[in-house]
Amino acid sequence: MQRTSTTAAIITVAVLSLTGCGTGSGTGSGTATAEATPSAAQPSSSTPTPVKTFSNADLSGLLSTLRDDQGQPLTVVPAAQIDQGILRAKELFKTAVVSPETCKPLVDSNANVPDDSTYAGGTSISADDKTTIAVTVIALKDATTMTQQLAASQAAAAPCKSFTIEVGGQKITTETTPVDAKSDGDASFAALSTQHLATAQAQTALTVTGVKGNLAVTAVKAGPAVTQTASAELIKLINTVLAHD
Repeated sequence: MQRTSTTAAIITVAVLSLTGCGTGSGTGSGTATAEATPSAAQPSSSTPTPVKTFSNADLSGLLSTLRDDQGQPLTVVPAAQIDQGILRAKELFKTAVVSPETCKPLVDSNANVPDDSTYAGGTSISADDKTTIAVTVIALKDATTMTQQLAASQAAAAPCKSFTIEVGGQKITTETTPVDAKSDGDASFAALSTQHLATAQAQTALTVTGVKGNLAVTAVKAGPAVTQTASAELIKLINTVLAHD
């Protein structure tokens, strides 16, 4: 039982590591050029517009209004469970080995949520097609941090179409393909990824992130046969949240 739980956790963390959302320490340490990431929103030099503030409860309330394409409402994940997951992921990645090492920015600090942020998560499960949807929303005081992180993910995605992660006693080979899917936000990023374990287990996930103002929303659909066509459902969920910015 422990082995199965650990494997599931590793796959989940590997999927979430590609979201480009909620990473880093709030200082925007990821770097990318405009040429490398043409669709990323670059920080504006104009006077910043005051941003809205959201508590964890506010964000949980937004997620509770979402429904997947089957009409199922998302189940909001308790804050304590999210915090526990973040700690678990952080411990897993302390000793993670990424190859090639140039792909490490995609995974080495993705267990961290900026200290000055609020956040919430929600999920829905479809027994029919054996898929799970997870939506996370993060609000920061410094909105530029989000676009910088998204730009860093975009820059790393092209050269890191295939890389491996050795973590938690498992070796995961990840294949990633950027997807042309855009939200209503100021910047968007989408990628289809498949994780292969040495045990022959595999998991495919489509990840879409949209950033608008001080909100970043990431939606992930994971399952045995997820394709790029799922982007329409995920973008709908993201846009519903971003409309509240």
